[in-house]
Amino acid sequence: MSRFGGYFRLMRPVNCFMMGFTVIVGATIANSNALISSLQNLAYGFTTGFMLTAASMAINDYYDREIDAVNEPNRPIPSGVVKPKEALAFASLLTAIGFVAAYLTSMFCLLTAVIAWLLFVTYTTVGKRSGLPGNFLVSACVAIPFVYGRVAIVNEVRLPVLIIALIAFLSNTGREVTKGIVDVRGDKTKNVKTLAVRYGEKRAAVAAAVFYLSSVLLSPTPLFLNVVSFWFIPLIAITDIGLVTSSITLVRDFSGENARKVKRMVLLWFTIGLLAFVVGALR
Repeated sequence: MSRFGGYFRLMRPVNCFMMGFTVIVGATIANSNALISSLQNLAYGFTTGFMLTAASMAINDYYDREIDAVNEPNRPIPSGVVKPKEALAFASLLTAIGFVAAYLTSMFCLLTAVIAWLLFVTYTTVGKRSGLPGNFLVSACVAIPFVYGRVAIVNEVRLPVLIIALIAFLSNTGREVTKGIVDVRGDKTKNVKTLAVRYGEKRAAVAAAVFYLSSVLLSPTPLFLNVVSFWFIPLIAITDIGLVTSSITLVRDFSGENARKVKRMVLLWFTIGLLAFVVGALR
């Protein structure tokens, strides 16, 4: 792996793109008719979501470098491609770019971006070893881009976008618990109190399924609130079926290997769910 490739992997570009795209989804739900006239704010919003996510991934890998030496030895830091101090410097640069983009959008956006960044840093430095509370902190960071997208376009927050953010919060918490099953061996060595470490992989799998299914139950709400159109239904149905199937698969086989597969598939269902909100909002 080259140094450039190491920095690229450190960012987790797929995750970064999804967070940037989520900001655009939030903006689309807020006011799809204003998208063309707000292209500059959309670009800034995408940049903020992308860069702050990349920074958080780099910070996370810095603090997880000893655990990753056990769980993921091929990652950039434990493999020696990127030095720990270089990862922190890279994260600082990415954070600065994200904050500048937020400032250029509005002061409300900058405040929201700072809150999201502080939540993640709190998770990485303090909350990660707490288990479920740490999972909640990560999920809050995943949910905030929906709110951020609305703020970037209309500079206000209303109930429908909070419900959509809650759906994202619940489903991502399920994925975080699933990741705990994948990482249980390394987490035990560092006393990270995930549900899988504290109560075993089977109970963690059941808890993850509960979070996934809770998001599925809430998923029709945007349609009832009239913030999305009929075209929201086909894609969200695929997402819901995928999450239900993944839940059943995980509960039946809660091994680390299967949990890793479920974790990856859930990311696909999240992507389709984001598309559902975009298509449903373009009326």
